[in-house]
Amino acid sequence: MSIKDKLSVNDVMIKFEETPKSSSRTLLKEAFDIMDRHRLGIVCIINEKGLLQGILTDGDIRRMLTKVQKPIAALLGDDVIKYCTLNPFTIQSDILLKDAITMMQEKQIWDIPVTKNNHLLGLLHLHPAIKTLL
Repeated sequence: MSIKDKLSVNDVMIKFEETPKSSSRTLLKEAFDIMDRHRLGIVCIINEKGLLQGILTDGDIRRMLTKVQKPIAALLGDDVIKYCTLNPFTIQSDILLKDAITMMQEKQIWDIPVTKNNHLLGLLHLHPAIKTLL
């Protein structure tokens, strides 16, 4: 068994401090700014105790723009929790990296929040995960 076969999610995940995150009361416009700053298509929504409440992704935004009949300026002033995906798929940090990548492929997702007892620990992003295994 090679070293790469033993790598866990914890070895390559984006740590909590660097994970794009906001509170449920963050304005949608601010959440967009966080996405832009981190150059990822996701923001993790957490409460004051660090518990994951949901995620907002680029896909959520596209779906919102086609369904919500509201001026964009008004949307940007709404709380992010109103448009996020509640109860997103998450993984634990001790899962083998290769298994996590398989899950990402099966679910066709690029990012997975990493949690323990629903506390956000970080984020697994597909590109660095694959790069590490290559």
